[in-house]
Amino acid sequence: MKPVDPRLLRYATASRSFFAVTAAIVLAQAGVIVGFAWALTSALVGAIEGRPLAELWGHVGVAASLALLRGLLIAGSERASARGAAAASRQLREALIAAVVRLGPRWLGERNAAALAVTAGHGLESLDAYFGRYLPQLVASAITMPILIGAMSLADPLSGLTVILTIPLIPVFMVLIGLATRGVQQKQYATLGRLAARFADTVDGLGTLTAFGRQHRAADSIETVTRDYKRETMTVLRVSFLSGFALEFLASISVAIIAVTIGFRLLAGDLSLMVGLFVLLLAPEAYLPLRQVGVQFHAASEGVAATAQIFDALDAAAENTGTDAATPARGTTLALERVAVEGRGPALPTVSLSVGPGEIVLVTGPSGAGKSSLIAAVLGFAEHRGTVLLDGVAVAHAREAVAWAGQRPGLVTGTVAENVALGVEPDPARAAAALADAGAASLDPATPLGASGAGLSGGEAQRVAVARALYRARTTGAGILVLDEPSSALDAGTEARLWSTLRREADAGRAVLLVSHRRSARAIADRVVALAPEVPAPGDGPGPRSLSGVPAPVDGPGTTHATVGRPLARGVRS
Repeated sequence: MKPVDPRLLRYATASRSFFAVTAAIVLAQAGVIVGFAWALTSALVGAIEGRPLAELWGHVGVAASLALLRGLLIAGSERASARGAAAASRQLREALIAAVVRLGPRWLGERNAAALAVTAGHGLESLDAYFGRYLPQLVASAITMPILIGAMSLADPLSGLTVILTIPLIPVFMVLIGLATRGVQQKQYATLGRLAARFADTVDGLGTLTAFGRQHRAADSIETVTRDYKRETMTVLRVSFLSGFALEFLASISVAIIAVTIGFRLLAGDLSLMVGLFVLLLAPEAYLPLRQVGVQFHAASEGVAATAQIFDALDAAAENTGTDAATPARGTTLALERVAVEGRGPALPTVSLSVGPGEIVLVTGPSGAGKSSLIAAVLGFAEHRGTVLLDGVAVAHAREAVAWAGQRPGLVTGTVAENVALGVEPDPARAAAALADAGAASLDPATPLGASGAGLSGGEAQRVAVARALYRARTTGAGILVLDEPSSALDAGTEARLWSTLRREADAGRAVLLVSHRRSARAIADRVVALAPEVPAPGDGPGPRSLSGVPAPVDGPGTTHATVGRPLARGVRS
């Protein structure tokens, strides 16, 4: 593990000023240590030599003042460390959230969301030890040790040489102990992530587990992982205590060597008491910074493990910079060029279509034909071949340009209005208007909902999800509405009102991409794209087929285009 990951300075810019302040405080502390040792030595030697008390009080006063100043510098260092840790943690947390948004659900779906939440929460909180103790001690080692060793060498070259020869023993043992510590710490942190994931999965599926009588087995599984975490935590503590003992022992032996050599030289008359006592006071301080680095490494190792995972996510987001679509204004055209979703079981058709301002394009097909998978590709939720374009520009996904509602409403705890606005302070008038246009005018926006929208029927939850898409489109200027089976739980009357709303949105200049199996949706569609799984057609070999059983027009194998137009009263736009 590197002492300081260079990515820390790149992603947490607040840490730069923290390093500068810490270095200035440490430099002042080094000067105070040398001055205090000299003043105290002068006072003690003067007292032994019988100098006047008035002369000694001056040295004692200087020593006391420097001791007080050192205490103030330590307090200032701790305050700066706390502020730096808070600022860096906040900055890294915001950067992590932005990176997850940029990488999208597809990247998140490949990872353990609960473990990532542990990293963003508990892991970043562990940075307090990393910033507050480990990094200041690392800076102190880099600045204080050369100054103190230099002062000792000037006063007594032999003692300075002894420090130079013995001090490398501490880093050698630090590296050996650090390798052992890193292994047990990473194992402990991985177990913590596994525990969080197991708990989240159990809570999510508690209803199913209870229905099949398996809830006790799930509880036993969580208990087993908890015991593993407890055992590994104790292993980390055991290694930390043993390493602390080893470093203290090495430092104590080294100081003892210097003390013994000074004692023999004082008896032989080869060294003055003034120099010997001065060097003896500085010797423990010379070893202290490096000893403390080893001790604080263990306290900060959990934060170091967390930052490594965070930096990996930020690096992945940086590699994807420039692939997202910018937030568009109204009047956006969405086009798909030979898009085919991968890894979704049986082969799905390759689709080419476009939907522009003022148009409603309806995607139909039997269950399993790939309608929802196509929407997932547009939103960047699924791996796919082909190209997604916004106003002719290829993008990784169209999420920033789209207001959408999926088959699952995805409601959260809060009021109906908060679910409609989702993530921003709701505008009461706009929220009420969106609910009315979605066919949910009877719902009170102030109605509180439980987890997953508890308190609403399936149809009401679906209408709130559609209202959310309308609210986003109207408040952000998103030019495209994407709705996946928005009327599957609606009655005929409510469905007709929803179709009327979508037609008004299109006529007002918005592009609407609609997935629906309802035949009534064809009445408002400008074009219909009929999908079917790639199965052999009798006598024709493999190829895509429309919902009606008539082969769809193709440019090549598996390419599906618009096959059905709107009623002739409005004309057909193809």
